Amino acid sequence: MKVVFFSTRKYDKQFFTDSNAEYNHALNFLEVPLNRHTAPLAKGHEAVCIFVNDQADREVLEELAQQGVKLVALRCAGFNNVDLKAAAALGIKVVRVPAYSPYSVAEHTLALILTLNRKTHRAYNRVKEGNFALNGLMGFDLHGRTIGLIGLGKIGLVTAAILKGFDCKVLGYDIAEPAEAKEIGVELVDLDTLYAQSDIISLHCPLTPQTHHIINAESLDKMKKGVMLINTSRGALIDTKAVIRALKSEKISYLGLDVYEEEADLFFEDKSEYVIQDDVFMRLLSFNNVLITGHQAFFTSDAMQGIVSVTLQNISDFDEGSALKNEVLP
Repeated sequence: MKVVFFSTRKYDKQFFTDSNAEYNHALNFLEVPLNRHTAPLAKGHEAVCIFVNDQADREVLEELAQQGVKLVALRCAGFNNVDLKAAAALGIKVVRVPAYSPYSVAEHTLALILTLNRKTHRAYNRVKEGNFALNGLMGFDLHGRTIGLIGLGKIGLVTAAILKGFDCKVLGYDIAEPAEAKEIGVELVDLDTLYAQSDIISLHCPLTPQTHHIINAESLDKMKKGVMLINTSRGALIDTKAVIRALKSEKISYLGLDVYEEEADLFFEDKSEYVIQDDVFMRLLSFNNVLITGHQAFFTSDAMQGIVSVTLQNISDFDEGSALKNEVLP
């Protein structure tokens, strides 16, 4: 099957090419993102493979349909960037990777928590300059602290299990209230209770109309003064301007982000030689208690192999007319 990949990097090409020997698809790798300007590049391909910041709205999907595309294969779990109703109306199937390595994102979440808490990033730079003073580097024990997790899917549950290993009290909120959470030792509570009691709040829910800006001025008002906020899920879960105000008022004492609402114009690119025009993002970077990574939480060799295998199998299932177990329906 002829497949064109958008938003690809060197590592994408390497992993997909190595694994494709088993599937024997014709793969075409493009570095450009998918949008209304680049959609015509799909001409001659039956499928497109896209990532988190590619655009697959109605206009793009209509162009893809005109080019003969019958399948959109997401090489990620999230699908909020695809107009599913438009895809269904155009006869385009949509598949995704519902789970790869939940440990990759969960462990990165802990990396952000520990780095912000113990300020190892700042200590590293100090020591390199011969500064061994401890002023400004004091942290706190995770042991006994209350951590609130919003979203208890696979990643949220793995995060909870790791935190229980630190002997933390873990509160969790999820509309599904999974039984596994109680088995791990998570106390299921409502959002207001989670906000009020948590020393650290970490987001692990999908982006939906209901969760868009779930962290906003109102929810921040309900949190403890000095809370640590972590987001390794989707950028638009957070109202960034409200969070900046909370940083300035010291309501938030620590902020760790692996995602950002307007990341599409920033992440996965080398911008070091350019002036970044996003004033909100640059304001975030001005705080010494903010740690941002460029959507790398998923980026382990284990997770990449899982993503590649599921994506290629999804494409093969479509090509062979088999049931699409990872199809996303409107």
